[in-house]
This record gives sequence, structure tokens and C-alpha cells, in this order.
Amino acid sequence: MIYVTGDIHGNIDIDKLLPENFPEGSALTRDDYVIICGDFGLLWEDSDIEHYWLGWLDSMPWTTLWIDGNHENFDIIADYPVEEWNGGMIQKITDNIFHLCRGHIFTIEDKRIFAFGGAESHDKEFRIEGQSYWTAELPTEEEIAHGRKVLEDAGWHVDYVITHSLPTDIQADLFGESDFPANRLTDFFEEVSLKLDFKLWFSGHYHQTLICDDKFFLLYNDIIRLSDDLLDEITDDTDELTE
Repeated sequence: MIYVTGDIHGNIDIDKLLPENFPEGSALTRDDYVIICGDFGLLWEDSDIEHYWLGWLDSMPWTTLWIDGNHENFDIIADYPVEEWNGGMIQKITDNIFHLCRGHIFTIEDKRIFAFGGAESHDKEFRIEGQSYWTAELPTEEEIAHGRKVLEDAGWHVDYVITHSLPTDIQADLFGESDFPANRLTDFFEEVSLKLDFKLWFSGHYHQTLICDDKFFLLYNDIIRLSDDLLDEITDDTDELTE
């Protein structure tokens, strides 16, 4: 099984994965996956509390996959070696916690998942470059070109998309351009959303759970299981999901 959830921000929001909040997790195995849609945050300052929670997460029965958001220490992340896994490139943080590198397609449970992390911090004026935010939060043009090439090679077809931010137009419609202005990443996602054949697209970043345009899901504290009839299940129970 594959579950998807939103940001955990290190130890701040990791309680959503505790057994009392995620009882389904106790029945999972290493062949099951929990995907975090950015702002992982457990590689931030190399502190004792981060080591504790990394150890706790590593000990959970499932395998954790995550994409980077904007609130990450990209200097620390860059120190981890890159290796191939399930058709794409990852960084193995522990034996059971993998960072999904930007712009790769991973085949998991016979589903093709395009993962592309990153986002732009809208509070940079209150942060210090290299200490509390990093310019690497946004991808380079080379990373975007690589993601485009991967999708072209796949015939612009996948099952699911995992990102931290949304395409430009959807983001603007939901939150306004002043709070979340367009950037090269959201513009790339706009291009992808128009070309790509996909079932569902999941994002974190916006600190709420919301269904928009049928195929786009924002996730924060909710944890949902991927299935072919997920859209029908969720639209039948929208009130519960969006509480």
C-alpha cells in the first residue's frame, strides 16, 4: 500500500504519524510506503531531537519516502549520496527513509509516480540565507529540463504526481498572486499540468487539506491511501477530509 500526507516540519508536525493518529501504520510492512509531500525538516540542524525522530521514523514498519519542500537545509541534504531505486534517483537517509530526488519517475506498487520537490518561501524576508532558507529551495533550470525530459521519455503519462507547490494558475486561484507569486517551478508545473496524462496530483506546502479541480489534492495533516477509486472515495467523504 501507498499512503500520502503533507508536511511534517521535523518534529513539529510528525505527530500525525504516531500510532494513535495513524493506526493503519501498525499493519504496514517495509513493502508499504508513506510519502511526505515536502517540508520533511528532519535534516535541519543535526540536533539530538532530529536524531531521535529520525530513529523513530526509521523504526516504523513502513518505508518513508519524501520530497523536499522549501523549509529544508539543502546543505545537509546535499551530503547524502545519490543512488538508483525503482527507476529514479534517491538519497537514502536511513535504511528505511528515502529522499526522492527532483524530476524522476518511480515505479511503486506497479504505479508510476513523478516526484519533483521544491517551492519558494514566501517569508524569506524573515529568514537568513544559508541558515533558515536556501536558494536551492527552487530548482535550477537544469533540474527543470531534466524533469521535462523524463516526462517526454515517458510519453507524458504517469499515474500520480507528488510535488510541494502547485501549478501557477491553480495556486493563484486558490491563494492569490501576492501571497504566492509565480516562479519558474510553478510555471513548469503549469506546463506539466497541461501536457501530462495523470490520475491525481498531490501537494503539501499550503498547510491545509483541500480538493481542487478534481485531480489536485492539497494535503497537510490528513493521510490518505492511494487507490484507483480514490477520487470517488474522497468526493463521497469530502467533509471529513477537509475538516
